[in-house]
Amino acid sequence: MKLERAHSLSEIATFLHCKYDGDASQEILGINEIHMVEPGDLTFVDHPKYYNKALQSNATTIIINKDVGCPDGKGLLISTDPFADYVKLVKKFRSFEPSNSQISPSAEIGEGTVIQPNAFVGNHVKIGKNCIIHSNVSIYDHVVIGDDVIVHSNTVLGADAYYFQRKPDGYRKMESCGRVVIHDKVEIGALCSIDRGVSGDTIIDVGTKLDNHCQVGHDTYIGKHCLIGSHAAIAGVTRIEDDVILWGRVAINKDIVIGKGAIVLATSAVDKSLEGNGKVYFGAPVDEVRKKWRELAALRQLPDLLKKL
Repeated sequence: MKLERAHSLSEIATFLHCKYDGDASQEILGINEIHMVEPGDLTFVDHPKYYNKALQSNATTIIINKDVGCPDGKGLLISTDPFADYVKLVKKFRSFEPSNSQISPSAEIGEGTVIQPNAFVGNHVKIGKNCIIHSNVSIYDHVVIGDDVIVHSNTVLGADAYYFQRKPDGYRKMESCGRVVIHDKVEIGALCSIDRGVSGDTIIDVGTKLDNHCQVGHDTYIGKHCLIGSHAAIAGVTRIEDDVILWGRVAINKDIVIGKGAIVLATSAVDKSLEGNGKVYFGAPVDEVRKKWRELAALRQLPDLLKKL
């Protein structure tokens, strides 16, 4: 998430009541998770296993729970609880904003767009031209929708990321400050849920079509002209490249890539990255379809083979 204005290292340290190491005037332009940081961003780290990754990342400012010495060109915020302090910043810069109307006055809605009765459009939403938003759709704050988009009834765009940190007394929620971005000519079926990014964007690109009952996790990218079948479950931080087809009830694990033009047959479970180029996959766990069918054919012969033994 980019901030509305730059904030200095010392300013953020004062807000968090923590020490800092580095140039007091160094500018913080955004807040982001470690795997998405850009120069100017602030991130956090609270486990020694990931210190080097954070310190060597593109992040300009790191909230850290040990004074390790500040690398050149960076700033450190020394915190007893980096996770909690990161969440404080999220709440400061993108706090929950109640809405007092069905369509927020701050929403921007393009010419020719139809919002059906009982749809909810939250704060700072942008909807392009000639869209149809059907009844009972909920569009949370900061969602961006392009032109010629159709969203069917009871779909939710922009719910919080499913992201928690386990502690001895329960779970702490990582507050979401990202967005959902829907590009032109996308159609989203009924009863779908598209979660916003934790700090970045969940993106559905031009021309992609989702059937009913699809779940898309936080910070996922779905490319151009994909077809996503009913009951697909796509975990967070997944990348689905252009022209991919996922048939019904496909489940995809987090942090993997589905290559351009890949086809995954119904009821498959994807636990690894897949090559594209028109390859077809099936099974749980998934594999190339011809190999999987040979395995299934061999399994069917096992009872007869055991009888002969």
